[in-house]
Amino acid sequence: MGSDQIPSVAVDQLPTTVTPDVGPLLLDVREAEEWDAGHIAGAVHIPMGELLERIEEVPRDRDVVVICRSGQRSAAVTAYLHRGGWQARNLDGGMIAWDASGRPMANNAPHPPAVI
Repeated sequence: MGSDQIPSVAVDQLPTTVTPDVGPLLLDVREAEEWDAGHIAGAVHIPMGELLERIEEVPRDRDVVVICRSGQRSAAVTAYLHRGGWQARNLDGGMIAWDASGRPMANNAPHPPAVI
């Protein structure tokens, strides 16, 4: 599956405020330090390297939007999920695009949320 065939979604097509149990599940596949620096509140964090062992945490009955920093890692995860039968889409531009659009972010660090 080429990158032009990977289902994707633009930031402006997603709700500004994410509710964990309503709407699409936002799946952030970045590493822990990236997540801690800045993430979308309400997203689920499963680093790409842990996905196979935690795959049961990804619901098959919801739309899943996969997120990374720029959209490259999440494109690979989206393709994998799509092949496995999930309704998965890649977030175009990743967290860089989310941040650039002025969307709110949360963090687990003593500084303002940032994309690293």
